[in-house]
Amino acid sequence: MSRQQQQQPQGVVLTGYHSNAELLPKSGLCAPSGPPAQDPGSTEPSRRTGHYTIQQNQNTHHVDRYGPSTTTSSTKTTSTDPSSLPNPSVAACSQPYSSPKPGSSPRHSPISRFRPGPTCQRCNSQDSLDELEMDAYWKEVENITRSGEGAGSGEGGGEGEVQEEEQQKTPEGEQEEAWLTEAGLARLFDDSLAADLDQEEDSAVFLSTLTRTQAAAVERRVASLQQTLRRRNRQHVPDVRDIFRPPEKDEEPSKLKGGSENGRKDVTSAEAETELNVEVAFSEQALTYKDIHQRLKVTTSPNSPDDKLPNFKLLRDKTGQTRIGDLSPLDMKKVRRLVLVEMTALFDTAGIDVKAHKAVKVKTKETGLFGVPLATLLDQDQRRAPVTKVPFILQRLISHIEEEGLDTEGLLRIPGAATRVKTLCQELESSFYDGMFPWQQLKQHDAASLLKLFIRELPHPLLTVEYLNAFIAVNKLPTKKQQLQALNLLVLLLPEANRDTLKALVEFFQRVIDHQAKNKMTLNNVSVVIAPNIFMFKGFRSKVTEQQEFSMATSTANIVRLLIRYQNLLWTIPKFIVTQVREQNMESHRKQNKERAVRKLLKKITTDKPSDKTAPEESSQGFIRVQAPQFSKVSMAIQLTEKLQAADVLTRFLSQDSSMAVKQEELCLYEIGGNIQERCLDGETYMKDLFQLNPTAEWVIKTVQR
Repeated sequence: MSRQQQQQPQGVVLTGYHSNAELLPKSGLCAPSGPPAQDPGSTEPSRRTGHYTIQQNQNTHHVDRYGPSTTTSSTKTTSTDPSSLPNPSVAACSQPYSSPKPGSSPRHSPISRFRPGPTCQRCNSQDSLDELEMDAYWKEVENITRSGEGAGSGEGGGEGEVQEEEQQKTPEGEQEEAWLTEAGLARLFDDSLAADLDQEEDSAVFLSTLTRTQAAAVERRVASLQQTLRRRNRQHVPDVRDIFRPPEKDEEPSKLKGGSENGRKDVTSAEAETELNVEVAFSEQALTYKDIHQRLKVTTSPNSPDDKLPNFKLLRDKTGQTRIGDLSPLDMKKVRRLVLVEMTALFDTAGIDVKAHKAVKVKTKETGLFGVPLATLLDQDQRRAPVTKVPFILQRLISHIEEEGLDTEGLLRIPGAATRVKTLCQELESSFYDGMFPWQQLKQHDAASLLKLFIRELPHPLLTVEYLNAFIAVNKLPTKKQQLQALNLLVLLLPEANRDTLKALVEFFQRVIDHQAKNKMTLNNVSVVIAPNIFMFKGFRSKVTEQQEFSMATSTANIVRLLIRYQNLLWTIPKFIVTQVREQNMESHRKQNKERAVRKLLKKITTDKPSDKTAPEESSQGFIRVQAPQFSKVSMAIQLTEKLQAADVLTRFLSQDSSMAVKQEELCLYEIGGNIQERCLDGETYMKDLFQLNPTAEWVIKTVQR
């Protein structure tokens, strides 16, 4: 239970903010002209004053620290400040707060103005975010606002308003159409694709591998779209019963259908543990969790053990863990489609309706460093270094901060002087690629401010417009385990550029946290400082009530906290998704063999059969042949044993050719063909177990670029 519940049974509710604010003109940090932004250390008072009205509410329910308050009885006067951002959760102490002080931003930093009563004590635990720790959040928002480039200011704000207006005019049924199209199921509603046999075959294969909760998510959206299309008087609409026909009585249930006895047993036994089951679909696990809790009439309380941050770990899989980047692009397309359906099914199971925003075009810069789309930045950087995955400017800022040392107290929290940061921004724009920027003169806090500015200035949010609501909605899921599973799926859905950039950032934040004994930046401290920089972005602004903004502050900080804490788990592909990809590939092979027996591809395979006869013969005797076409030793036979791992194969290969100037970490043993296109194997993969899963695969050693 939160401290608020323990100390204040009656509760207090924010009922309104009464402002005599006079909005001040703002200019972007990197603007070539205009008045300089106010220095954070400036004593010049703001012309914005006002106060919040707080009333005792006899019917106040508990406030979920990871979601909005259940109380909706407050009346409010919404601030019209275009740069406003989420406020903190409802008052943490029983004593009312005082009026704000001059020089503060009323809607941005209530914690920095309202000093809590003495009954509040700071929580030293890193398992949850307390109200005093959120003070850093509001100070960061205030710094952003003072710098003159907060969300909604200047050009970006106008774009955000236009974007929101277009979102509000989204035609009925368009969300379902967009979702089905993204899932590769457009033929379920588009008559023009009905004659496309390849599209029909692809959809049939895809649907045949879905679990019951995944199928229910598709069926729900098809049924909703059917109703909309009928209202539009469309002629032909496929009946949902034609798409999801019940299985025949003699049909064997799929291993992945999630309803297997094994699957259910694993879910219930592991639910309370810190091990993550990645063999059963997350939505199936959530459904079992929901059924058990409904049957036992169990309710999740705010102080339940799952409200903490356990040391989650993946159940060890003998066929190897699959990380992002291990699969071929073709299989990754299948992964993305499955993950979209699974993510939607997980939210559906919890009764959470996530409305995706429609991405619209906004005016963006085509050159430069700040305010440039990630894809454009990477395109210009890849002309200099083709394998670049993270923008040069971000890499250089991170390396500079680390070179200066991560022991600096208040790193990321203490801002650089706004006027100096603005000047540095302009200098970087003009001289970064020329190599003339004076990095030795760049102070560490200024570099950290530039890094945060880079994130905020992205014209499209790092977490993308399409999935930002889903990231925030993660907090509504009932357990930390389900929140982690949802984040895993959302990370997989991000575009590659966004995902790689986010990974570079969370890795850097973790390195900062590793030095917390000196820099005083704990996981919670880093999270509350970074959250407004990720969620308070340029070019988009959703209008929300002040009450919603309160809960969003803690919610967004919690999302950043989970991304940093569990980054090693979030950038992996769950086994059940990989298994579904294997099933799709096998089903496609069966259809090809049945329907295209006379085509040239199959003829070529037939002529190649004699050269492949040795592989099954060796395999039947407990051997596999490992190919290495890039090296002088082209192949070698390896005996399969119970303990043989992929790393052992690489070690044996290197030991037989000492002339090779390559390290083992630069090599990867690949599983190619059979029921997978291509997969780089985890070093702890047990080869005999994987061979039994994919007996027709080839095994190839290649260099890999991580």
